[in-house]
Amino acid sequence: MTDRGKIGMIYGGVAVLSALIIGVAVYLGKQVPEQPQPDFSNVVAEKEPTLFQIQNDFSGVNQAGEQVKLSDLKGKVWVVSEFFAVCPHCAARNGVELKGIYEQFKDHPDFQMVCVSVDPETDTHDKLEAYGKALGADPKNWWFLTHPNVQETHDYLEKELKFFKIRERTDQADRESNGRYAHDMGITLVDREWNVLGKWPLYDAKSEEGRRRDPHLYEKLKKELETRIHEELDKNETPGI
Repeated sequence: MTDRGKIGMIYGGVAVLSALIIGVAVYLGKQVPEQPQPDFSNVVAEKEPTLFQIQNDFSGVNQAGEQVKLSDLKGKVWVVSEFFAVCPHCAARNGVELKGIYEQFKDHPDFQMVCVSVDPETDTHDKLEAYGKALGADPKNWWFLTHPNVQETHDYLEKELKFFKIRERTDQADRESNGRYAHDMGITLVDREWNVLGKWPLYDAKSEEGRRRDPHLYEKLKKELETRIHEELDKNETPGI
């Protein structure tokens, strides 16, 4: 089946979407179309205690149809990443890395996960609801969030959360294989006071090129992120800023 067929089937219904995500999780991303070579100049986790503090709020609708704001998460420890529903690379990362983090920390009342859609024009509520269900994500502690304005979304992710620039693919073959947008696959950790603590590029570190550059980088970064989440959750809750 062609990549065009795969993407078309996703839009066909919840069952096919669920099969894509769960199937990718089972096979650890082996059935995902080959990703363009990532930039490994930034495949490191920041060692400083705090990178910067988030200054501005962002709102949207989650997969349960609820209006939510990132400021609702003040007082919690949360991870945030970019995605869109038909991105094959997101399916691999979300079904493995994010799902693994979620299962490990979901029972802690102060932990939250957020995935912000970079393609709100096509990521409708129905698609996000199906996506969340396929991953077993409870809307109370794992949001799949969409904001109605594409440019405002991209500006916030790039300027406020400091993700890499989002690029719309123009080559048709590339677009069919990899989805509409090329975007940052990193996982960012935020503390209770809205301080960004670092970004962990697990997906790139686990890629063929990442393994070639450093066979142990993925395991090192994964352990580092999990340890940092544990440390932040173990801290006493502090008042929101």
